Amino acid sequence: MATATVTANNPRKVRWYDHILININWFSLTLRTQVLAGLLVPLLVQNFVGEAQKGTYYGTIRLWALMVALLSQALMGLLSDRLRSKFGRRRPFILVGTVLEVLVIASMAWIAGMKGITGYAILFVAYIFSMILSNTSQAATQALIPDLVPQEKRGIASGVKILFAVPLPLIVVGLVVTPMFSKGNITGGILATCATMLVCMATAMFLREKPLKGKPEPLNWKPFLSLVLMTAVFTVIILGLGEVVKLIIPSMGNASKFSFGTIGVIAMIIAVVGGVFAALNVHMDKSIRKNKSFVWLVISRLAAFVAINNLASFLLYFFQEKFNMPVKEAVSLAGLLPMVLGGFIVLFGLIAGWLCDRFSRKLLTTIAGVAGAIGVAIMVLGPSVASMYIAAAVFGLAYALFDVATWALSTDIIPQQRAGEFLSLQNLAGAGAGAIGAYIGGVIADHSGYVLMVSMFGVMFLLAAIASLFITLPKHE
Repeated sequence: MATATVTANNPRKVRWYDHILININWFSLTLRTQVLAGLLVPLLVQNFVGEAQKGTYYGTIRLWALMVALLSQALMGLLSDRLRSKFGRRRPFILVGTVLEVLVIASMAWIAGMKGITGYAILFVAYIFSMILSNTSQAATQALIPDLVPQEKRGIASGVKILFAVPLPLIVVGLVVTPMFSKGNITGGILATCATMLVCMATAMFLREKPLKGKPEPLNWKPFLSLVLMTAVFTVIILGLGEVVKLIIPSMGNASKFSFGTIGVIAMIIAVVGGVFAALNVHMDKSIRKNKSFVWLVISRLAAFVAINNLASFLLYFFQEKFNMPVKEAVSLAGLLPMVLGGFIVLFGLIAGWLCDRFSRKLLTTIAGVAGAIGVAIMVLGPSVASMYIAAAVFGLAYALFDVATWALSTDIIPQQRAGEFLSLQNLAGAGAGAIGAYIGGVIADHSGYVLMVSMFGVMFLLAAIASLFITLPKHE
């Protein structure tokens, strides 16, 4: 494979294969997320703690893993911005993070043979370490586009990113890993995942970064202390709201499911809007607090990804309830549907990139949020498995538009010299989403079912659309 040298100052250096090298590690990151969060971890949690409490226990493990991920990614983004290595700023983090995480994921084949709360506790620790290492790699990967791609080509670069980040790994999971899990071959599925991650990492190493020129600013631990405080505030808000929900539910007696859903939605909205404002406002850097467009962009992404991330994470439990499926059939469908979703994202991904270079990214973000809510409605009200594939088509359009539009928009409104730091702060929308949806939603689901929980995610899509209206467009938009 050719070795690429690209710089943001010379657009002619960005060749077609540069886009592949820049984005290939997203394939690895999404693959491991879909396998762990969508199949392996929920399956093992169900085996360890049983049916009655699986939502609550899975929500707990997701909360702490994702909050650790939030902090670790922000820290690694800060460090990679300042790394002065002849191999570049980002690739060393991708290499180390991937290799070490592969070792942790491989250990889960042994954990799968354990039982009870002991198995759950060891899985909890392993998953925490996995998330730290994954976010070491992701912090570096997400800074490659602003590092190496000129502004006028970031729409296409973001379109290629979404292909590697969503449809292609989902197709591989559906065709290769899911059949192994559905047949009980957990070890085979884990090994296939690890091998793919190593191949993606090795391919990304062919991207030659130029070493950081000049002496970077001295590493100031003040921003990191801000990140610790932000993460603590965000975690306390989610934990507090979760406890409030747990206290309110028993007192409601035989109230309708709509009432329980309303409580869950209110808690999620407070967590999304209040959590982001509270977390970012305790940051010691005034430039972050004053960048209101960035704040509202994080809120919009957080609201949408509360829905997107948790739809993927809870598909197994949702199908078991909605269609009264046995575990093996639910595992198969939970792996197949994301693959179909990936196919539709292939159709819409590059088109979305083209649209984002020609139309308002803010408008496309709003449209995507509404489309996502429509997809949830089809999923909840659809009477058959066939209707789930219709929902997947709608989600494909919504996801492609939303991810490409907001990612391209974010690279425009952040300070370019601090791309890694700001984009890692934006992970409030990624890690926070899974934590909010799983911790609060899991409690509601254990009490009133997973169909109700999925319905709540439709409201989150609408919140994403509303929040996008408060983003001030950059002058070149």
